[in-house]
Amino acid sequence: MLRRTLLAFSAVAALGAAGLATPAAQAEWPERPVTIIVPWGAGGGTDAVGRIIGSLMEKDLGQPVNVVNRTGGSGVVGHSAIATADPDGYTFGVVTVEIAMMHWQGLTELSYEDYTVLGQVNIDPGGVMVSSDSEYETAEALLEAIKAGDKGAMKASGTGQGGIWHLGLAGWMLSEGLPGDQVTWVPSQGAAPGLKDMVAGGVDIVTSSLPEGQALIEAGRVRPLATMGEERLGIFPDVPTLKEATGSDWTVGAWRVIAGPKGIPEDIVAKASEALQKAYESEEFKEFMTNRGFGMVWRGPQEAYDFMATSDKELGDVMKKAGLAQ
Repeated sequence: MLRRTLLAFSAVAALGAAGLATPAAQAEWPERPVTIIVPWGAGGGTDAVGRIIGSLMEKDLGQPVNVVNRTGGSGVVGHSAIATADPDGYTFGVVTVEIAMMHWQGLTELSYEDYTVLGQVNIDPGGVMVSSDSEYETAEALLEAIKAGDKGAMKASGTGQGGIWHLGLAGWMLSEGLPGDQVTWVPSQGAAPGLKDMVAGGVDIVTSSLPEGQALIEAGRVRPLATMGEERLGIFPDVPTLKEATGSDWTVGAWRVIAGPKGIPEDIVAKASEALQKAYESEEFKEFMTNRGFGMVWRGPQEAYDFMATSDKELGDVMKKAGLAQ
């Protein structure tokens, strides 16, 4: 009898010890590869930023960080893929300024509220570029031709319908007393295909950021006419601001935030955000961004989320004035 009692006690104790050991045996995040979704095409600025961030974060996390492009729907497809992923900390994405614009157009119900934010790493002003064989040597000459020509005679590209660079063009036109659609917008899956189309003669203007056209500018195939920022860019010191070139007060910029679906556990968010900030502060990232002319800015999870909320309201107001909101 005593022996059976001792055996039973030992079994219960063993089970209790096993139960106590289980939490300690659980692996810490991440225990498998992490994915970063880029909502825009390969070769563009968002793709470049996403890939350098992924390569740097995986050094700190000790797991592969795979970057995949999910294009389509003027950015809706990729942003939806980020927002609807499992909130387990294994899928993040580069959420771009378009998330503060798409719902105003009725393209999606998604907004900044549908994401868990890790941090903001970048903001870039728009630009005005033409093909190197264009007859227009300055932004002023281009503007004069736009004003003198028929509405819709010229074509521009650089992002999807109603995207940030479309708004950049429409805002510029409005600042000059012209209709927001004075220049016909040709949607593209990002700056890279828009620039390619311009070089091939399909469109006359691209209004993406100048760094996105840097390779073609340096190759002598694209001519930068102006930046839509408040200051000239360090890598393009000879390119005037739109204010300097035409007198327009219009400025606009694109931003990039690293985020995941809503509901990611706080401990994972803290660790992932820390890894992101380390990547941002690394010399490799600084050199990468500086050499390409990308603007750097760091905002942590809450600050970046608040920034997105403010941007959402401000861009919505401008889109309504430009006739780009439903």
